[in-house]
Amino acid sequence: MTLPSTMSGVQLTRHGGPEALVWRDDIPVPRPGAGEVLVQVLAAGVNMTDINTRIGWYGREGRAGWAGEMAFPRIQGSDLCGRVVALGEGVHGLALGSRVICPTNQHEPTGENPIAFVSIGSEFDGAFAQYCVVKSQHLHDVTASPLSDIEIGAMPCAHGTAHNLLTRANVAVGERVLVTGASGGVGLAAVQLAMLRGAVVTGQCSMGKSGVVRQMGAQVLDREATPKARSFDVVIDVVGGEGFSDRLEALKPGGRYATSGAVGGPLVKGDLRTIYLNDLTLHGATHQPREVFAGLVTIINTARLRPVVSQTYPLRDIARAQADLAAGTYPGKLVLIPETPQ
Repeated sequence: MTLPSTMSGVQLTRHGGPEALVWRDDIPVPRPGAGEVLVQVLAAGVNMTDINTRIGWYGREGRAGWAGEMAFPRIQGSDLCGRVVALGEGVHGLALGSRVICPTNQHEPTGENPIAFVSIGSEFDGAFAQYCVVKSQHLHDVTASPLSDIEIGAMPCAHGTAHNLLTRANVAVGERVLVTGASGGVGLAAVQLAMLRGAVVTGQCSMGKSGVVRQMGAQVLDREATPKARSFDVVIDVVGGEGFSDRLEALKPGGRYATSGAVGGPLVKGDLRTIYLNDLTLHGATHQPREVFAGLVTIINTARLRPVVSQTYPLRDIARAQADLAAGTYPGKLVLIPETPQ
């Protein structure tokens, strides 16, 4: 395959609103260095992490991106389903033409921080363009999966995050699990994956979007309702906000709480006595060991579940897609499709 010299894509030029996203047709196509792979993007999911990075929501303690300072312009896109089109020096185990994905947060340990990571679309250019470069060690082959490119492009961030939450909380067969934000990308993925583990799941969400949660076989709790005290073994929380204390109270003694988001607000109030008198365990879940994401890859390759993709958009319509995501217009996932290279 002869690679073009330029590509189309969306560059984030600064922190700010959607006006900071600039469409360009003259972005140089990157070339893979040693240990790297050039991937043609087939589909790219839309995620709150992209919006949060765009507006600088992570910008505390000297951090503007997920793991550090961002350089502009930056091509975002934390969800990637693509095809291998060029291999850098020393790359083995990936064939040209293979369909691949990678985790959003990629383990890059240092001596000072053994769980350090970098994030695609934040610390390096991501999937909101026709091509991107990824280190080969972070790519996983999903050529064998019967799922479509669009379905797979919806899964790395949402299902990877959900799978990590459930793994960290060690959800087991028969356990009662409460999932907040259950009609959203990560929440609905957590409902699917928890049920795949044999858990008894209650999804908390707006009644207007509860149908998709019920279709998964889960029970539904209105998002404004207070969950019953001491009724769940595990709480998977991507909302935070004012209901945090109620969710701790909803856990049985010895229960586990895991979080990876705070769409309802990052600053919360709780009673430490609830935690220590009930022997609760709290998990913050961002770092994903390679074997955790590899477990999701097995689920994808065997099509043990299909993600809910409510809408697709041309990549040019990224601002509309992100507005729909932020407004909660649709349940499940939204996916962007780049133009096919000429």
